[in-house]
Amino acid sequence: MATPLAAMKLVDIGVNLTDPMFRGVYHNKRAHADDFAHVLQRARDSNVAGMIITGGTLHESQEALEIAKSDRSLYSTVGCHPTRCKEFLSDPDRYTNKLLEVARAGMADGKVVAVGECGLDYDRLHFCPKDVQKRFFPYHFRLSRETGLPLFLHNRASTADFVQIMQEHSSSYTKGIVHSFTGSQEELDQLLAIGDGIYIGVNGCSLKTEENLDVLKRIPLDKLLLETDAPWCEIRPTHASFAYLSPPVPKDKKPSSKSKPMTDNADSGFIRRPKEKFQMGDMVKGRNEPCTMR
Repeated sequence: MATPLAAMKLVDIGVNLTDPMFRGVYHNKRAHADDFAHVLQRARDSNVAGMIITGGTLHESQEALEIAKSDRSLYSTVGCHPTRCKEFLSDPDRYTNKLLEVARAGMADGKVVAVGECGLDYDRLHFCPKDVQKRFFPYHFRLSRETGLPLFLHNRASTADFVQIMQEHSSSYTKGIVHSFTGSQEELDQLLAIGDGIYIGVNGCSLKTEENLDVLKRIPLDKLLLETDAPWCEIRPTHASFAYLSPPVPKDKKPSSKSKPMTDNADSGFIRRPKEKFQMGDMVKGRNEPCTMR
């Protein structure tokens, strides 16, 4: 018998808990009080038993590890996001060794569980050009090889180059998760063809259109992993997936004065308020959280 949704334990395999939004800071300006502890409690109340905090730079990886150490449900990754690969330029070997130090320190505590976020992003080349991304993406394979950790992967508008690099370095890793997948059926087939150790991660951004949903149905269940990518990638009323949430949230529903979890509610059962009307204990409208995993 299948486990009832309300009792199912979930793991958010990708959440950006280092983002200042979770401390009440938006675009370098404080909008409300730090409610990080409430974010974690809402996740627990929604049966999210584990969360993996993604590292996007050396500093962020260090920060993610420190946060992970603060709570038994938290884990982290170590790597450099493709849009920030310029950080390698001054001294690539030293930067890689520093990442390796963080990874090994975190593994000793049972907290670091993957190498990444790493890969290619051709949608935002104004942050980092293709040649720099392609040069330093492979540096992460050394980290995976020396630690035995799987890869937490980013692929945006770069599938051909991404697949080629993954295949060229296939002997340096055993597993990898291509997170936040939004591609076509052809791209899905190309990614899965890399090898048996490749998994696909989906979040709200993966479920925007009917085409997205058609492709989602074709991901083998033993290759499918779930994430929020919070504070980004929430499921919105304009998304094709919103109609499948059970039950849908009535558009005319008024928030009550208390924030109590409700069973099987599409909006996770927590009140959302604009950050300008912040109340401690309520979610912030437009800021995704791990509690939305259900």
